[in-house]
Amino acid sequence: MRADKKRVTKLVKMARGQSEAVLDMVEADRYCMEIANQLAAAESLLHKARQEVLRAHLEGCVREALECGNEAERTRKLDEIIALLDKADK
Repeated sequence: MRADKKRVTKLVKMARGQSEAVLDMVEADRYCMEIANQLAAAESLLHKARQEVLRAHLEGCVREALECGNEAERTRKLDEIIALLDKADK
């Protein structure tokens, strides 16, 4: 992985903490809007982590594939990005 591991790790750990807090809130039967807000916060952290990984992938792996002259490798890398974007739309 070419992304900033410290940053990605920090974001994912924060999201894990948020998720654990959400579970506690559910078990404590807290107000639904408080739970929804905490879920949104966890999603936002994971989104930031994904963006960091994707940015590094585009700047590194994809750039190298586009510059290498290997058509199959370029196609594979672009297909990976398209598949990821398709998942993000759902």
